[in-house]
Amino acid sequence: MTPESDDQFDDQFEGRVYDPDEAIDEVLQDEDAVQIPEQPETRDEEMERLRGEVDAAEKRALMAQAEAENFRKRMRRDFEGQLKFATTNIVTDLLEVRDNLVRAIEAAAAGEQNSGLREGVEMVAKQFDDALAKHGVRQIPAEGELFDPNFHEAISQMPSADHPSGTVAHVAVTGFQLHDRVVRPSQVVVSTGPPQ
Repeated sequence: MTPESDDQFDDQFEGRVYDPDEAIDEVLQDEDAVQIPEQPETRDEEMERLRGEVDAAEKRALMAQAEAENFRKRMRRDFEGQLKFATTNIVTDLLEVRDNLVRAIEAAAAGEQNSGLREGVEMVAKQFDDALAKHGVRQIPAEGELFDPNFHEAISQMPSADHPSGTVAHVAVTGFQLHDRVVRPSQVVVSTGPPQ
C-alpha cells in the first residue's frame, strides 16, 4: 500500500471499533449485490425441458383437433336438422288440401248417387296420403288413445260410455308428424267417462 492509500484507509476506519459480526454482514451484503451466474443447463436437463414443451404442444394440438371435430359434427347435425324439417310449411298447407278431400268423401258418402265421385276422391286422398308418407309425414293416432298434450289438442270434453275418462272420444281434425316432430296436433274431444 502507498502512504496515501494508508491515510485514506485510516481515515475511513478512524474511531471505529472492530466488530467481527459487522464485518461478516458487510461481506454477505456485498455477495448479495454480486449476482453469481446460473449454472448452464446440462444436456440431460435441456432434453427433459424440451420433451416437456413437446408434450404440452402435442396436448394443445390434440385438444384443438378434437374441438374442431366436435364443431364439424355439431354443424353437420344442425344442417341435417334444418334440411330435414325445411318442408314443414309446405306440409302444413298440403294438409289443408287433404282435409278438404276427406270432407268431400264424407259429403259424397251421405248421397249414394255420387258413388263414382266418391271412389275417385278416395283414390286421390289415398294417393295424397302415400305421397306424404313417402316424405316422412304420418298421422298421429288419436281415436281411443289416452290424451297426450304433446300430440293432441283438446277442443272440448264430453261424457262417453264407450271411452274411459282421459281418452280421446272423437277426432275433429287429424294431427300429423313430420319425422318425429309434430306439424299439427290432432284436435280432439276428450272423454270424461260414462255419463252420471
